[in-house]
Amino acid sequence: MRRYVSCLSLMLTVFASQTAAKPSDSERHKLTRQDVDAMMVSLSNWGRWGKDDELGTLNLITPEKRREAASEVKEGISISLAHDVIKIKIGDSEPFVHRMISTGQTPGANSSLDVYSVQYHGYTQTHLDALAHIFYQGRMYNGFSQQEVTESGANKLSVINIKAGILTRGVLMDFPRLFGVNYLEGKRAIYPADLVAWEKKTGVQIKSGDAVFIRTGRWARWNSQGPWNIEKDSAGLDVSTMPWFRKQDVAVMGSDLALDVMPSGVDGVKLPVHLITIVAMGTPILDNCDLEALSEALAVRHRSTFLLTVNPLTVEGGTGSPVNPVATF
Repeated sequence: MRRYVSCLSLMLTVFASQTAAKPSDSERHKLTRQDVDAMMVSLSNWGRWGKDDELGTLNLITPEKRREAASEVKEGISISLAHDVIKIKIGDSEPFVHRMISTGQTPGANSSLDVYSVQYHGYTQTHLDALAHIFYQGRMYNGFSQQEVTESGANKLSVINIKAGILTRGVLMDFPRLFGVNYLEGKRAIYPADLVAWEKKTGVQIKSGDAVFIRTGRWARWNSQGPWNIEKDSAGLDVSTMPWFRKQDVAVMGSDLALDVMPSGVDGVKLPVHLITIVAMGTPILDNCDLEALSEALAVRHRSTFLLTVNPLTVEGGTGSPVNPVATF
């Protein structure tokens, strides 16, 4: 028995030393600012739908795609993908302000009236980033100058272009379930091999015109740990995944935070996934979605797809909008 234990101990020691000798994921996949600059060209959709195009990859949501998406509805069950508005300041993200100006206790009042105020870009409120949101070397998607965005709003690429809303097939790429955890630990990057592993496990293939949602379990972690320094310790996509999503021709990207792993791992580029997705690919992003209820509902049904509907505020010149995305299946 002692000899057996000794041999087993030796085997485990050798295995551990071999595992420790392997380069880490961050070492294997670390990209530079020059790599990001190259992807801004190689993954670009500029000019694909004409020099005046302001829809970007929403052009991929054709009438046929909408009909296909509608066929996802089997039970008629809908789930909101919006997190309840947050009324406290988290980091640099301002809180949602709800102010009553007439209540049931207001003398002589015959109705209740209130005011909403929200700085939605950031890491708290569920919102849509329009294509006017991000600049790169003085340009926006399709080569439009960033000078098109003035104090009066965005003259090009504003959210008004999405006035008709978004209706397409949604796909949840649920990485905590793939890895068998409640949520991904901070700084855990999702790499191309993880995307392939998800496809293999679920048997689902991303199709042209899909809206893809990346679940890291951000809100499960929030409920367990409370707020944290998001920009220094958050799971998300590594920028090396961008060629994969471009090849799939996704129409919309979404996540329970801001898509990117943070820190990004790319010196000098804070949110490279955001940058490439919006500016190069012309793909709108849905940030800070609450994917917890959707994760549970899809898991018990052994599915990953659904009908997605999103209707932003029709703000002329807006660089995005608070939204309440809805999944129906």
